[in-house]
Amino acid sequence: MIVGFLMFWSLPVPRASARGATNLPFLSIIIPARNEESRIVPLLRSLQEQQFTSFEILVVDDDSSDKTAAVAESFGAKVLKNEGAGKSSACWYGAEQAKGSWLLFLDADTKFESAEGLNHLLQFYQEKGARGITALQPFHTVEHWYEHLSVIFNIIVVTGMNLFTVWGSRFKTAGSFGPCILCNRDDYFLSGGHKIIEGAIMDDLALGEAFLEQNLPVRCLGGKGIISLRMYPEGIGSLIEGWCKSFAVGSKSTHPVVMFMVILWISGSFIAASALVSSLVGWNPAMILLSGILYVLYVIQTGWFASRVGDFKKVIFLVYPIWFAFFIGIYLYSFIRVNVFRSVSWKGRKIKV
Repeated sequence: MIVGFLMFWSLPVPRASARGATNLPFLSIIIPARNEESRIVPLLRSLQEQQFTSFEILVVDDDSSDKTAAVAESFGAKVLKNEGAGKSSACWYGAEQAKGSWLLFLDADTKFESAEGLNHLLQFYQEKGARGITALQPFHTVEHWYEHLSVIFNIIVVTGMNLFTVWGSRFKTAGSFGPCILCNRDDYFLSGGHKIIEGAIMDDLALGEAFLEQNLPVRCLGGKGIISLRMYPEGIGSLIEGWCKSFAVGSKSTHPVVMFMVILWISGSFIAASALVSSLVGWNPAMILLSGILYVLYVIQTGWFASRVGDFKKVIFLVYPIWFAFFIGIYLYSFIRVNVFRSVSWKGRKIKV
Protein backbone atom coordinates (compact mmCIF):
# COMPACT_ATOMS: atom_id res chain seq x y z
CA MET A 1 0.00 0.00 0.00
CA ILE A 2 2.87 2.37 0.76
CA VAL A 3 4.34 1.61 -2.65
CA GLY A 4 0.93 2.41 -4.15
CA PHE A 5 1.04 5.93 -2.73
CA LEU A 6 4.61 6.39 -4.00
CA MET A 7 3.54 5.10 -7.42
CA PHE A 8 0.50 7.39 -7.81
CA TRP A 9 1.31 10.43 -5.71
CA SER A 10 -0.69 12.97 -7.70
CA LEU A 11 -2.37 13.72 -11.01
CA PRO A 12 -2.27 17.49 -11.63
CA VAL A 13 -4.66 19.21 -14.02
CA PRO A 14 -3.89 22.35 -16.05
CA ARG A 15 -4.01 25.51 -13.96
CA ALA A 16 -4.05 28.83 -15.75
CA SER A 17 -3.89 32.30 -14.24
CA ALA A 18 -7.07 34.19 -13.40
CA ARG A 19 -6.27 37.09 -15.71
CA GLY A 20 -7.50 35.20 -18.77
CA ALA A 21 -5.93 34.40 -22.10
CA THR A 22 -4.91 37.09 -24.60
CA ASN A 23 -3.95 36.91 -28.24
CA LEU A 24 -4.58 33.22 -28.62
CA PRO A 25 -3.87 32.12 -32.21
CA PHE A 26 -6.24 30.44 -34.62
CA LEU A 27 -6.64 26.77 -33.72
CA SER A 28 -7.18 23.72 -35.88
CA ILE A 29 -9.03 20.89 -34.14
CA ILE A 30 -8.27 17.59 -35.85
CA ILE A 31 -10.50 14.59 -35.11
CA PRO A 32 -9.54 11.25 -36.70
CA ALA A 33 -12.71 9.21 -37.02
CA ARG A 34 -13.50 5.69 -38.15
CA ASN A 35 -17.13 4.60 -37.71
CA GLU A 36 -17.75 7.16 -34.96
CA GLU A 37 -21.31 8.08 -35.98
CA SER A 38 -22.72 7.41 -32.50
CA ARG A 39 -19.77 8.68 -30.45
CA ILE A 40 -18.70 11.93 -32.09
CA VAL A 41 -21.90 13.91 -31.42
CA PRO A 42 -21.12 14.85 -27.76
CA LEU A 43 -17.70 16.19 -28.79
CA LEU A 44 -19.03 18.27 -31.68
CA ARG A 45 -21.84 19.60 -29.53
CA SER A 46 -19.40 20.58 -26.76
CA LEU A 47 -17.23 22.40 -29.32
CA GLN A 48 -20.23 24.44 -30.43
CA GLU A 49 -20.69 25.57 -26.82
CA GLN A 50 -17.13 26.82 -26.26
CA GLN A 51 -16.46 30.45 -25.34
CA PHE A 52 -13.30 30.41 -27.45
CA THR A 53 -14.47 30.30 -31.06
CA SER A 54 -11.39 31.04 -33.17
CA PHE A 55 -10.98 27.53 -34.50
CA GLU A 56 -11.78 25.19 -37.35
CA ILE A 57 -12.90 21.59 -36.97
CA LEU A 58 -11.39 19.02 -39.31
CA VAL A 59 -12.91 15.55 -39.08
CA VAL A 60 -10.70 13.11 -40.96
CA ASP A 61 -12.90 10.24 -42.09
CA ASP A 62 -10.72 7.13 -41.94
CA ASP A 63 -12.66 4.90 -44.36
CA SER A 64 -15.86 4.83 -42.28
CA SER A 65 -18.76 2.62 -43.36
CA ASP A 66 -21.37 4.49 -41.30
CA LYS A 67 -22.67 8.08 -41.33
CA THR A 68 -19.68 9.65 -39.55
CA ALA A 69 -19.09 12.16 -42.36
CA ALA A 70 -22.73 13.26 -42.56
CA VAL A 71 -22.98 13.70 -38.79
CA ALA A 72 -19.79 15.77 -38.70
CA GLU A 73 -20.95 18.00 -41.54
CA SER A 74 -24.27 18.58 -39.79
CA PHE A 75 -22.31 20.24 -36.96
CA GLY A 76 -20.37 22.48 -39.33
CA ALA A 77 -17.16 20.47 -39.37
CA LYS A 78 -15.05 20.15 -42.49
CA VAL A 79 -14.78 16.50 -43.44
CA LEU A 80 -11.59 15.21 -45.06
CA LYS A 81 -11.44 11.80 -46.69
CA ASN A 82 -8.24 10.02 -45.71
CA GLU A 83 -6.60 7.91 -48.40
CA GLY A 84 -4.35 6.17 -45.89
CA ALA A 85 -5.27 3.72 -43.15
CA GLY A 86 -5.16 4.20 -39.41
CA LYS A 87 -5.23 6.98 -36.85
CA SER A 88 -1.69 8.26 -37.43
CA SER A 89 -2.27 8.59 -41.15
CA ALA A 90 -5.54 10.44 -40.51
CA CYS A 91 -3.91 12.84 -38.03
CA TRP A 92 -1.06 13.64 -40.42
CA TYR A 93 -3.44 14.29 -43.30
CA GLY A 94 -5.52 16.58 -41.09
CA ALA A 95 -2.42 18.49 -39.97
CA GLU A 96 -1.34 19.02 -43.57
CA GLN A 97 -4.72 20.59 -44.38
CA ALA A 98 -4.95 22.61 -41.16
CA LYS A 99 -4.86 26.43 -41.20
CA GLY A 100 -4.21 26.97 -37.49
CA SER A 101 -0.97 27.99 -35.80
CA TRP A 102 -1.85 25.51 -33.03
CA LEU A 103 -3.10 21.97 -33.54
CA LEU A 104 -5.42 20.11 -31.18
CA PHE A 105 -5.84 16.39 -31.82
CA LEU A 106 -8.95 14.94 -30.17
CA ASP A 107 -10.33 11.41 -30.12
CA ALA A 108 -13.92 11.25 -31.30
CA ASP A 109 -15.15 9.85 -27.97
CA THR A 110 -13.98 12.86 -25.93
CA LYS A 111 -15.94 15.99 -25.02
CA PHE A 112 -15.30 19.23 -23.15
CA GLU A 113 -16.95 19.40 -19.76
CA SER A 114 -17.76 23.12 -19.79
CA ALA A 115 -17.87 26.13 -22.08
CA GLU A 116 -14.55 27.34 -20.59
CA GLY A 117 -12.72 24.05 -21.07
CA LEU A 118 -11.04 24.75 -24.39
CA ASN A 119 -10.08 28.29 -23.42
CA HIS A 120 -8.62 26.98 -20.15
CA LEU A 121 -6.46 24.42 -21.97
CA LEU A 122 -5.21 26.95 -24.54
CA GLN A 123 -4.39 29.52 -21.87
CA PHE A 124 -2.37 26.96 -19.92
CA TYR A 125 -0.42 26.06 -23.05
CA GLN A 126 0.28 29.72 -23.77
CA GLU A 127 1.49 30.37 -20.23
CA LYS A 128 3.87 27.41 -20.48
CA GLY A 129 5.52 28.95 -23.52
CA ALA A 130 3.39 27.33 -26.25
CA ARG A 131 6.12 24.79 -27.00
CA GLY A 132 6.03 21.03 -27.42
CA ILE A 133 3.03 18.98 -26.36
CA THR A 134 0.46 19.44 -23.64
CA ALA A 135 -1.55 16.23 -23.43
CA LEU A 136 -4.52 15.50 -21.18
CA GLN A 137 -5.86 12.13 -20.11
CA PRO A 138 -9.63 12.71 -20.21
CA PHE A 139 -11.74 11.89 -17.17
CA HIS A 140 -13.45 8.55 -17.80
CA THR A 141 -17.26 8.66 -17.57
CA VAL A 142 -19.09 5.40 -16.90
CA GLU A 143 -22.67 4.50 -17.82
CA HIS A 144 -22.97 0.69 -17.89
CA TRP A 145 -21.75 -1.93 -15.40
CA TYR A 146 -19.22 -3.57 -17.75
CA GLU A 147 -17.42 -0.25 -18.20
CA HIS A 148 -16.15 -0.57 -14.62
CA LEU A 149 -13.88 -3.34 -15.92
CA SER A 150 -11.64 -0.56 -17.23
CA VAL A 151 -10.93 0.89 -13.80
CA ILE A 152 -7.50 -0.67 -13.13
CA PHE A 153 -6.45 -0.06 -16.74
CA ASN A 154 -7.20 3.64 -16.31
CA ILE A 155 -5.07 3.82 -13.17
CA ILE A 156 -2.16 1.95 -14.74
CA VAL A 157 -2.31 4.00 -17.96
CA VAL A 158 -1.69 7.12 -15.88
CA THR A 159 0.95 5.71 -13.54
CA GLY A 160 2.71 4.03 -16.46
CA MET A 161 3.58 7.44 -17.88
CA ASN A 162 6.31 7.69 -15.17
CA LEU A 163 5.38 11.27 -14.20
CA PHE A 164 3.02 10.90 -11.28
CA THR A 165 5.16 9.22 -8.65
CA VAL A 166 6.33 10.94 -5.48
CA TRP A 167 9.50 11.87 -7.41
CA GLY A 168 7.61 13.92 -9.99
CA SER A 169 9.46 14.37 -13.28
CA ARG A 170 12.59 12.53 -12.17
CA PHE A 171 11.76 9.68 -14.53
CA LYS A 172 11.52 10.35 -18.26
CA THR A 173 7.98 10.40 -19.58
CA ALA A 174 6.88 7.31 -21.49
CA GLY A 175 5.50 9.56 -24.22
CA SER A 176 2.23 11.43 -24.54
CA PHE A 177 -1.37 10.76 -23.63
CA GLY A 178 -3.34 10.16 -26.82
CA PRO A 179 -6.97 11.36 -26.63
CA CYS A 180 -6.18 15.08 -26.27
CA ILE A 181 -2.91 16.46 -27.68
CA LEU A 182 -2.20 20.18 -28.11
CA CYS A 183 0.90 21.44 -29.89
CA ASN A 184 1.98 24.24 -32.18
CA ARG A 185 2.26 23.72 -35.91
CA ASP A 186 6.00 24.39 -36.20
CA ASP A 187 6.95 21.95 -33.45
CA TYR A 188 4.66 19.29 -34.89
CA PHE A 189 6.27 19.31 -38.32
CA LEU A 190 9.76 19.67 -36.85
CA SER A 191 9.22 16.43 -34.90
CA GLY A 192 7.93 14.63 -37.97
CA GLY A 193 4.48 14.42 -36.41
CA HIS A 194 2.28 11.41 -37.03
CA LYS A 195 4.03 10.77 -40.34
CA ILE A 196 7.20 9.58 -38.65
CA ILE A 197 5.30 7.24 -36.30
CA GLU A 198 2.83 5.82 -38.83
CA GLY A 199 2.25 2.15 -38.09
CA ALA A 200 2.96 2.43 -34.36
CA ILE A 201 0.27 0.75 -32.27
CA MET A 202 0.80 3.18 -29.39
CA ASP A 203 0.85 6.30 -31.54
CA ASP A 204 0.51 8.59 -28.50
CA LEU A 205 3.65 7.25 -26.84
CA ALA A 206 5.54 7.30 -30.13
CA LEU A 207 4.52 10.91 -30.85
CA GLY A 208 5.74 12.00 -27.44
CA GLU A 209 9.07 10.29 -28.12
CA ALA A 210 9.35 12.08 -31.46
CA PHE A 211 8.93 15.46 -29.73
CA LEU A 212 11.43 14.57 -27.01
CA GLU A 213 14.01 13.62 -29.63
CA GLN A 214 13.82 17.22 -30.85
CA ASN A 215 14.27 18.49 -27.27
CA LEU A 216 10.66 19.68 -27.19
CA PRO A 217 8.77 19.45 -23.87
CA VAL A 218 6.00 16.92 -23.35
CA ARG A 219 3.59 17.74 -20.51
CA CYS A 220 1.05 15.13 -19.45
CA LEU A 221 -1.77 16.04 -17.07
CA GLY A 222 -5.18 14.87 -15.94
CA GLY A 223 -8.28 16.16 -17.66
CA LYS A 224 -10.72 16.12 -14.75
CA GLY A 225 -13.06 19.10 -14.99
CA ILE A 226 -11.84 19.98 -18.50
CA ILE A 227 -12.31 17.06 -20.87
CA SER A 228 -13.87 13.62 -20.50
CA LEU A 229 -14.41 10.49 -22.54
CA ARG A 230 -16.55 7.40 -22.49
CA MET A 231 -14.64 4.29 -23.40
CA TYR A 232 -16.01 1.38 -25.39
CA PRO A 233 -19.78 2.06 -25.25
CA GLU A 234 -20.29 -0.65 -27.91
CA GLY A 235 -19.94 -3.43 -25.35
CA ILE A 236 -17.54 -5.66 -23.47
CA GLY A 237 -16.11 -7.15 -26.67
CA SER A 238 -14.94 -3.73 -27.81
CA LEU A 239 -13.51 -3.06 -24.34
CA ILE A 240 -11.43 -6.25 -24.40
CA GLU A 241 -10.24 -5.62 -27.96
CA GLY A 242 -9.30 -2.02 -27.16
CA TRP A 243 -7.24 -2.74 -24.05
CA CYS A 244 -5.65 -5.80 -25.66
CA LYS A 245 -4.54 -3.65 -28.60
CA SER A 246 -2.40 -1.37 -26.56
CA PHE A 247 -1.48 -2.60 -23.13
CA ALA A 248 1.36 -5.09 -23.56
CA VAL A 249 3.06 -2.77 -26.06
CA GLY A 250 2.54 0.32 -23.93
CA SER A 251 3.96 -1.26 -20.80
CA LYS A 252 7.37 -1.50 -22.49
CA SER A 253 7.68 2.29 -22.21
CA THR A 254 7.17 2.33 -18.44
CA HIS A 255 10.32 2.94 -16.38
CA PRO A 256 11.53 -0.25 -14.62
CA VAL A 257 11.23 1.37 -11.17
CA VAL A 258 7.65 2.44 -11.86
CA MET A 259 6.85 -0.98 -13.32
CA PHE A 260 8.25 -2.64 -10.19
CA MET A 261 6.04 -0.44 -8.01
CA VAL A 262 3.00 -1.30 -10.14
CA ILE A 263 3.74 -5.02 -9.79
CA LEU A 264 4.12 -4.71 -6.01
CA TRP A 265 0.88 -2.75 -5.70
CA ILE A 266 -1.09 -5.26 -7.77
CA SER A 267 0.47 -8.17 -5.89
CA GLY A 268 -0.47 -6.56 -2.59
CA SER A 269 -4.09 -6.32 -3.66
CA PHE A 270 -4.26 -10.11 -4.06
CA ILE A 271 -2.26 -10.76 -0.89
CA ALA A 272 -4.69 -8.65 1.15
CA ALA A 273 -7.70 -10.48 -0.30
CA SER A 274 -6.08 -13.91 0.13
CA ALA A 275 -5.17 -13.16 3.75
CA LEU A 276 -8.79 -12.27 4.53
CA VAL A 277 -10.12 -15.43 2.89
CA SER A 278 -7.53 -17.62 4.66
CA SER A 279 -8.31 -16.11 8.06
CA LEU A 280 -12.04 -16.66 7.54
CA VAL A 281 -11.53 -20.28 6.47
CA GLY A 282 -9.28 -20.95 9.48
CA TRP A 283 -11.51 -18.78 11.72
CA ASN A 284 -8.71 -16.88 13.38
CA PRO A 285 -10.38 -13.82 14.96
CA ALA A 286 -7.17 -11.83 15.35
CA MET A 287 -6.15 -12.43 11.75
CA ILE A 288 -9.67 -11.73 10.54
CA LEU A 289 -9.48 -8.31 12.19
CA LEU A 290 -6.01 -7.49 10.84
CA SER A 291 -6.59 -8.78 7.32
CA GLY A 292 -10.04 -7.18 7.29
CA ILE A 293 -8.51 -3.80 8.10
CA LEU A 294 -5.92 -4.29 5.36
CA TYR A 295 -8.64 -5.26 2.87
CA VAL A 296 -10.69 -2.16 3.71
CA LEU A 297 -7.61 0.04 3.33
CA TYR A 298 -7.05 -1.39 -0.14
CA VAL A 299 -10.71 -0.72 -0.95
CA ILE A 300 -10.25 2.93 0.09
CA GLN A 301 -6.92 3.38 -1.67
CA THR A 302 -8.07 1.84 -4.96
CA GLY A 303 -11.26 3.90 -4.88
CA TRP A 304 -9.28 7.07 -4.21
CA PHE A 305 -6.91 6.41 -7.10
CA ALA A 306 -9.86 5.67 -9.37
CA SER A 307 -11.59 8.94 -8.44
CA ARG A 308 -8.68 10.81 -10.04
CA VAL A 309 -9.22 9.15 -13.42
CA GLY A 310 -12.97 8.47 -13.68
CA ASP A 311 -16.41 8.56 -12.08
CA PHE A 312 -16.46 4.89 -11.10
CA LYS A 313 -19.07 3.95 -8.52
CA LYS A 314 -17.51 3.62 -5.06
CA VAL A 315 -19.41 0.45 -4.20
CA ILE A 316 -17.54 -1.58 -6.83
CA PHE A 317 -14.31 -1.40 -4.84
CA LEU A 318 -15.77 -3.63 -2.14
CA VAL A 319 -15.00 -6.42 -4.60
CA TYR A 320 -11.78 -4.88 -5.96
CA PRO A 321 -10.06 -8.29 -6.57
CA ILE A 322 -12.46 -8.81 -9.50
CA TRP A 323 -11.17 -5.70 -11.28
CA PHE A 324 -7.53 -6.56 -10.60
CA ALA A 325 -8.06 -10.12 -11.85
CA PHE A 326 -9.68 -8.86 -15.05
CA PHE A 327 -6.73 -6.54 -15.60
CA ILE A 328 -4.24 -9.39 -15.18
CA GLY A 329 -6.23 -11.62 -17.56
CA ILE A 330 -6.38 -9.03 -20.34
CA TYR A 331 -2.74 -8.07 -19.86
CA LEU A 332 -1.68 -11.72 -20.29
CA TYR A 333 -3.94 -12.08 -23.34
CA SER A 334 -2.45 -8.92 -24.82
CA PHE A 335 1.09 -10.13 -24.06
CA ILE A 336 0.41 -13.37 -25.95
CA ARG A 337 -1.17 -11.60 -28.93
CA VAL A 338 1.73 -9.17 -29.20
CA ASN A 339 4.67 -11.47 -28.51
CA VAL A 340 3.42 -14.79 -29.91
CA PHE A 341 0.88 -14.09 -32.65
CA ARG A 342 2.39 -10.69 -33.50
CA SER A 343 -0.98 -9.14 -34.32
CA VAL A 344 -3.93 -7.43 -32.68
CA SER A 345 -7.38 -6.44 -33.94
CA TRP A 346 -9.11 -3.08 -33.76
CA LYS A 347 -12.27 -1.79 -35.48
CA GLY A 348 -12.30 -4.55 -38.04
CA ARG A 349 -8.62 -4.25 -38.90
CA LYS A 350 -5.89 -6.75 -38.16
CA ILE A 351 -2.79 -4.86 -37.08
CA LYS A 352 0.63 -6.48 -37.30
CA VAL A 353 2.94 -5.82 -34.35
